[in-house]
Amino acid sequence: MLVPHSPAVTRRRLVTTAAVGAAALTLPGRSLAKMPMGQPQAAYFYRFKLGSAECTVVSDGQLPLGDPNVAFLNIAKEEIARELRDNFLPAANAVLEQNILVVNFGERVVLFDTGMGTDRLFGDTTGKLPATLRQAGIDPADVDTVVMSHAHIDHCGGLIADDGKHNFPNAQYYIGQPDFDYWTDDAKIPANYPARPRFLAQARKNLIPVKDRIHFYKDGEQILPGVTVLSAPGHTVSHSIFMIEAGGQQICYIGDLAHHPVLLLERPRTQFAFDTDPVQSAESRVRMLSMLAANRVPVLAYHFAWPGIGHVAKFGEGFHYVPNPPQMQAVSGL
Repeated sequence: MLVPHSPAVTRRRLVTTAAVGAAALTLPGRSLAKMPMGQPQAAYFYRFKLGSAECTVVSDGQLPLGDPNVAFLNIAKEEIARELRDNFLPAANAVLEQNILVVNFGERVVLFDTGMGTDRLFGDTTGKLPATLRQAGIDPADVDTVVMSHAHIDHCGGLIADDGKHNFPNAQYYIGQPDFDYWTDDAKIPANYPARPRFLAQARKNLIPVKDRIHFYKDGEQILPGVTVLSAPGHTVSHSIFMIEAGGQQICYIGDLAHHPVLLLERPRTQFAFDTDPVQSAESRVRMLSMLAANRVPVLAYHFAWPGIGHVAKFGEGFHYVPNPPQMQAVSGL
């Protein structure tokens, strides 16, 4: 005889209840409850406080590089595969983000780098900056300063629309003069540089029309209150990163100091196919990451996983990236 509360009785009741429920859902005239597919993603922006400033990270969209063995050099294919596998990352396609920082200091609004614009060299997932600015409630006309870490296609590409209009009509622009001169001059770019015609065309399209509104910054210069240039050449001839300070807090916008949070941090002297001087780029990476790790300065990395905010720490002969947990309940500090 079965005891009323025995496991067998419980299982039998569960099976019977499930069968009745399934039958009820399939009765004539009854339809299954459905949620439609294809719901929109959340808005692609993230806000946080930096002391007295309000910061917003917006996106120009994901930038798929393709086979990592083509982009990351002087490292064995087996080592690339191991690093990606150990970090649960896809082996066939290195997908980068484009995290664009907007800092509202109160008296000025500063935007760092501008994405790909309308160029589709890396596919249709880029060129999202105008939409994500709108989602974040930021009017491009309110941006009075655009700071560029260098003159590559995915950093200066969003200045000028295809019809020639300025996307940030009230802005002054900042970039290193060596980068401006190099990437707008057909004679300077090596013939074997990847996608060379596109890089040249986009630099000319976006930089030459605003030349009279450009301030060419120098290493160590405080270009604005709270924004200091730190030269980190090699990726391009005058690639720079920026220490940003407000109300006693700071963050370092590192641009393209490292494109990948694993492949260029675990072994930081790994070279990258788009570097102008790969050896110099690796030395800049080691020097700057060592400083940032030693001083525990938070970083914002243009190409790391969204939203690209975290810390770097020494890890063996290289570094380890630790992302900051997002603070979603309200705009709060780092």
